[in-house]
Amino acid sequence: MSPAASLKTIAGPRAAPTWLSAEVLINRAYTDRYRLLRLHAPDIAGTARPGQFVMISAAREHEPGPVLPRPMAIYTRNAETGTLDVVYGVVGGGTTALATFAPGERLVVIGPLGQGFVVRQDTDRVLIIGRGVGICAMTTVAQDLADGVDLIAVLSGRNPASVIGAEVFRQASSSWQVNDADGTSDPGVLHDRLVRAFDDRPPQQILTSGSQRLTQLSGALAARWHAVVQVSVEAHMACGVGYCHGCPAGTGTGELEGALVCRDGPVFELVGTERMYGAVGV
Repeated sequence: MSPAASLKTIAGPRAAPTWLSAEVLINRAYTDRYRLLRLHAPDIAGTARPGQFVMISAAREHEPGPVLPRPMAIYTRNAETGTLDVVYGVVGGGTTALATFAPGERLVVIGPLGQGFVVRQDTDRVLIIGRGVGICAMTTVAQDLADGVDLIAVLSGRNPASVIGAEVFRQASSSWQVNDADGTSDPGVLHDRLVRAFDDRPPQQILTSGSQRLTQLSGALAARWHAVVQVSVEAHMACGVGYCHGCPAGTGTGELEGALVCRDGPVFELVGTERMYGAVGV
């Protein structure tokens, strides 16, 4: 994030979280880098709002660990079937253990957690820009977007096989898949392409997640289009509910604790974007 920009908390609706033992329905390879986990968790699937997350404990009964749960974005959810999907990469001990759970086993899950995205009622065009597993924070926006609101989705990855979310964003007004291998994911290239495509009718809201370069790109576009940016911030978490105070968002004053990513986020509004005009490609 540019030093000129800062994060502002969003006041939006959220349901009280639920603790449950969720049955694993699917746990398989999804792309060349990620896995798909489907859980039967009706209390969470029925109340989760776009951009919220769950904490998943990948520990079996009578096993010593992993001890701490892992925060996972809700990729999709279905209130009718009571299911929710999570897409994750195997990068450490916790996710390595998670990958061993078979259908029929159970995982302890807490959710839905955090402040999600809020699409304003006066918005008729939304731009989503995401990369890799960070896209998972925004897929539920596509599930819930009101009729008549145009959705533009830019989905980025290292190569075409690592791009996530194409099937969720299939109904978007415009969906671009870009990648590092052919250079189409370069922020400067994306900036110029988006300006050419949408300067005549720009989005009023831009939603992004995780990547500092894409957050900077979103801020530059917002400055040009006078749009509002909401960003889902990634952070290591121990509890996910604010008890441990281990995930400050860096918005404190030095005397007061900053907002917590788990409790006050993970979605924040990016303010100060007017000073980010043209700041892309870094």
